[in-house]
Amino acid sequence: MSGPSHVKDAPIENRQELVDYLAGGGRPRADWRIGTEHEKFGFRLDDLRPPEWDGERGIRAMLEGLTRFGWARVEEHGKLIALTRDGASVTLEPAGQLELSGAQLQTIHETCRETSSHLREVREVAAELGLGFLGMGFQPKWRREDMPWMPKGRYRIMRQYMPKKGSLGLDMMTRTCTVQVNLDVENEADMVRKFRVSLALQPIATALFADSPFTEGQPNGFRSYRSHIWTDTDPDRTGMLDFVFADGFGYERYVDYLLDVPMYFVYRDGQYIDASGQSFRDFLAGKLPAYPGHQPRLADWADHMTTAFPEVRLKRYLEMRGADGGPWNRLCALPAFWVGLLYDDTALDAAWDLVKDFSMDERHALRDGVPRHGFALPFRSGSVLDLARQSLAISAAGLRRRARANRCGADESSFLAPLFEIAEAGLTPADRKLELFHGPWKGSVDPVFREFAY
Repeated sequence: MSGPSHVKDAPIENRQELVDYLAGGGRPRADWRIGTEHEKFGFRLDDLRPPEWDGERGIRAMLEGLTRFGWARVEEHGKLIALTRDGASVTLEPAGQLELSGAQLQTIHETCRETSSHLREVREVAAELGLGFLGMGFQPKWRREDMPWMPKGRYRIMRQYMPKKGSLGLDMMTRTCTVQVNLDVENEADMVRKFRVSLALQPIATALFADSPFTEGQPNGFRSYRSHIWTDTDPDRTGMLDFVFADGFGYERYVDYLLDVPMYFVYRDGQYIDASGQSFRDFLAGKLPAYPGHQPRLADWADHMTTAFPEVRLKRYLEMRGADGGPWNRLCALPAFWVGLLYDDTALDAAWDLVKDFSMDERHALRDGVPRHGFALPFRSGSVLDLARQSLAISAAGLRRRARANRCGADESSFLAPLFEIAEAGLTPADRKLELFHGPWKGSVDPVFREFAY
């Protein structure tokens, strides 16, 4: 989850400025970049419990330890809550899940080097503190009540508001981890095409990365319980956004959607003002109950955009939000998958041909069925596994045409290898863990913290 925006502090005069702000994110193809984010669960090596904020082995100590690698401190009311370095940041999710928000990079090779460097740094500091870190979509062992809370103002507001809108919002905040990639668009037409393709195929990414089959030490009946959680978090700000596929969709229509997403807060002078459930339209009119007589700034709009949680999110770029967190090699595979599909015109055309005749009901059936059934979910005359294999083939061809080679001459398609292995076997990562649970692990999830830690 994002922190306060650093957008220029300018007042908003009218709705068109909001549209122009979104449209201003367009970049020429030569300037397209790749931004990868991933979250991970911390745990104490001796008892597997999540570390608290404070204490000798706490998350604060973890952040302090990372400063040795040149990370700059970010504090909120004197508490260390984030780090920044070279266009990247390390931030905290509500229960202390550690997130790397990567810099804007040109290739998957650079992305993977960034990820590897970060994980090596984390591992070094964590080992000194007796901590480990795990990549999965959902906390496999501990209850919601066992999870700590980090001292960030926006989380206090969300913690109070979430239970009013759904039964799983607090689980989303405290017990989930994801990996996502942020990709550029050239103009409005390019944005629309990429948005539609990525939204239709997001359940396929969910299946390929499905890795959250346990809740409180037992199988939960899902392949991606993390994905399921979003269906009972807050209907005002989640979902498949059917209007994206309607004629005439563009920046204006997305702005209207965001204006109807209830607010969480206004950030002023280092303080979060609770505006939960209130309307940004009222804010534009200077009539926000929590902050009467004040007009929003562009920074407020940028913050508000981070409080919508659809399967694909538009800011001034597109965010792919459908994947569970996972091990080291899949962190590089997720950006490779989407770059191959969306950054090559031939691949994008092929991906659109794959999904263009999906009905609204079919898109929803994929979204609602994949979290539980994974690859086995039937689709037309085949299954989700067939769609996954077709999508991977399109993505790999797109990456080969991009022809971004490393020093050894390998192009970016090599990063898809873990996904091809998953699709060839026809078993999601969750299926593999369930086999271990019922076999060598003898009905315990504890081995996951040893065998799948970074």
